[in-house]
Amino acid sequence: MEGSVDTEEPPLLPLALSSFHISEEFGFLLPDPLVGVFLFEGSPQLAGQPLHHRGLGIAGSAPCSQGFSWQMPQLSPQQLRGREELHLAHLVLSFITMGYVWQEGEEANPPFLWLQQELLPPSYFVLANWRRKDPNGPLEMENLDPIIALPGGESLRGFILVTLLVEKAAVPGIKLVPVHAAAHDTPCCSYYVDPEVFYSVIRIFLSGWKDNPAMAHGLIYEGVSPEALAFSGGSAAQSTVLHAFDELLGICHRQDSEHAAAFLHRMREYMPPAHRTFVEQIRGAVSPRHLMLSSGNPRLRAAFNRCVSALAELRSYHITIVTKYIAVAAAKAKARRAELSEAGPAVRKAPSALEDKGTGGSHIFSFLKSIRDTTREGMIRA
Repeated sequence: MEGSVDTEEPPLLPLALSSFHISEEFGFLLPDPLVGVFLFEGSPQLAGQPLHHRGLGIAGSAPCSQGFSWQMPQLSPQQLRGREELHLAHLVLSFITMGYVWQEGEEANPPFLWLQQELLPPSYFVLANWRRKDPNGPLEMENLDPIIALPGGESLRGFILVTLLVEKAAVPGIKLVPVHAAAHDTPCCSYYVDPEVFYSVIRIFLSGWKDNPAMAHGLIYEGVSPEALAFSGGSAAQSTVLHAFDELLGICHRQDSEHAAAFLHRMREYMPPAHRTFVEQIRGAVSPRHLMLSSGNPRLRAAFNRCVSALAELRSYHITIVTKYIAVAAAKAKARRAELSEAGPAVRKAPSALEDKGTGGSHIFSFLKSIRDTTREGMIRA
């Protein structure tokens, strides 16, 4: 996300949000995702199976067992109709994949027979994984459930839905309204998500197989590639919202100790293609920063700096959350390792290989502090 050095200002672009699969009401969320598995006609165990009764628990169930997965037919995306069906297909297959890989902890390192899957990016773990309990009710915590769930119980539900509501709170920011609501006006993660459950269970199933010591050589997708493939797990760095704010405000992240800019740019590969195009369009348009610099107006400069400060504050808040849910939880997990030895390999062994990294594969604290600091440097000095 390096800054532009063009000497000639690019034109202003009127961006029609709907052209990028963005809703003025829901932002980057998929409005009213489908909730039924209707696409597995060759697999009677899944065909017609409802997902909407408090979410389908994928991992630890028959769909994730290795025997079941080997028996599943190879599916073709050609049978899917429309964006919503593609979203649901990717969501279901991704959850089965994560459960297949991680439910045995670090002891399992199997090759994996799977659909040649070029459907949609994994960011739909949140964006397309929600339903209203009351279809006519509000988009609030008490009226929401995930469509599909992994292990983690109510903490997993809380993690998905709090993240979803943060994305929803950022919708006004897409229309150039201050972004502090994303940190202050959404449900508190601490209330809904238990740090121990997140650290020991949830984050394991969100981890990928790129820059991951537990799967240092990636994962073999038989029938797709003879070589192991490496993909990052879910990460806040894949949020289109944050990339859009960075480009809008002209934030330039340094290629420093953890190659923050390169990592962030790589995370764009995991965005839905239309959302990634939206970020690129913002990058190519005239930014408010250019306008502020050319205007010389102190009131405009102060307003711009408040926006940058709000984004930096949001990233500081993220560091606080990560400290609680990873650093503190890791220390407690180490102290209780013997006690947890009977809780299963996904709890006992996976954290030992992942405790210093985020689910996307970054060295999380140095990365988060780097992008927070470079965000602060984006303020315009008098």
